[in-house]
Amino acid sequence: MDWINAVVQGTLLGGLYALFAAGLSLIFGVMRLVNIAHGDFIVLGAYLGLTVTTLLGLHPLAALLLVVPTMALIGYVLQRGILNHTLGNDILPPLLVTFGLSVIIQNGLLEIYSADPQKMNAGALETASIPVGDLSLGVLPVVTFAMAVAVIASLQWMFYHTSLGRAFRATSDNQEIAQLMGLNRRHIYGLAMALALGVTAIAGIMLGIRTSFDPSIGGGRLIFGFEAVIIGGLGNLWGTLIGGVILGVAQTVGAKIDPGWQLLAGHIAFLVILAIRPNGLFPRINE
Repeated sequence: MDWINAVVQGTLLGGLYALFAAGLSLIFGVMRLVNIAHGDFIVLGAYLGLTVTTLLGLHPLAALLLVVPTMALIGYVLQRGILNHTLGNDILPPLLVTFGLSVIIQNGLLEIYSADPQKMNAGALETASIPVGDLSLGVLPVVTFAMAVAVIASLQWMFYHTSLGRAFRATSDNQEIAQLMGLNRRHIYGLAMALALGVTAIAGIMLGIRTSFDPSIGGGRLIFGFEAVIIGGLGNLWGTLIGGVILGVAQTVGAKIDPGWQLLAGHIAFLVILAIRPNGLFPRINE
């Protein structure tokens, strides 16, 4: 049962990693942009959630109603004002600009909130559990996994059943032809970044409820997100969820073998899959 419990807990942890990765997968799928600052945006979302809960006395999940639109607005303004000017055939400018954004966000958070670890208080949600046979499932990990499934299902539906999704796919496939057909590429990219940072805000809030955070942890969250995206397959949203689950299970099973192997086991699983399937486990869905 201990091993089964490790797999189950790893699967639930994979939901959090899938939330980390969903925004990355969306942005790469639409505009082939690798956002080095993605982990720091997750941390920014956590700090915005902390600020809202502290000032207004809201539950962290209720704070999502304010934090998600705020992060989406930041994403749209950032894409229209800065990142659109870096896009082109050369991948270096967006990498350098997003790296600079990462440094700015980290130092800004340090100035405002200090380097002290913070955590959001979600009350009974943090300790509540559901007995399932001989296992005990934490309510918070179950809620996180359910939110990850809901977010990815919503994004998948939006991509293939709405006009905005068709605009995303058309711009991704051939931005010049999409522009000739009347689509405003800059506006579409702005909406994509807004959507991605809205999802990132959810990831930040769930991270802030689950564990303590400080301005320096963005790099680690970025790595987990990248690994989940690459394991599942670039641009494949459901693959991102499966990649997060594989990463989470590898970590919890590794920790079961030896507590010092938790992070190492996840990285090893990522490297093994990358060596066997360089394009990820699942191809990008085109229809």
